[in-house]
Amino acid sequence: MKKFTLLIFVLSFSVIFAQVNWMTLEQAVAAQKNTPKKIVIDFYADWCAPCKIMDKNTYGNPLIAKYLNENYYPVKFNAEEKENVTLFGRTFTNTAFVEGKKRNSLHDLTKFMNVTAVPSIVFLDEYSMPITILQGALTAKELEPYIPFIANDEYKKIDTREKWENYQKKFKSSLKD
Repeated sequence: MKKFTLLIFVLSFSVIFAQVNWMTLEQAVAAQKNTPKKIVIDFYADWCAPCKIMDKNTYGNPLIAKYLNENYYPVKFNAEEKENVTLFGRTFTNTAFVEGKKRNSLHDLTKFMNVTAVPSIVFLDEYSMPITILQGALTAKELEPYIPFIANDEYKKIDTREKWENYQKKFKSSLKD
């Protein structure tokens, strides 16, 4: 019985620490001023089934969550958000938002970041300037190579498809199948 209790404790402990510490974009930009780090924004919608799968399987992966928490300011942003967001000295809105509607219009910040579909992931540098966008649902294994690639500024060394393919070939995954 003691072994079973210990196993339950260890499993719940690891699940607690397998969560991404999401913040708002405003919180992330403010945090950058004190401790510069890149920002990763997960654009989602409440009705989006692939977004929910990514939450559970991709962001819920302990290694992905740990790496994002340590190397980025992770932001979760509802692409159809109603609330205003102030960034870059500009206020972004969603004037076409309709309360109670299942699918809403895209928020102006979503459009500003060139997000046209959810799920999408946008990486920003330490100055909140866009680096790249990944569109579509990604598994933990598919997302994993991008996280250190961008966090460690490797993307600055890649200027051809061949260099990117070489990076991918050399990348050693830490995730278990």
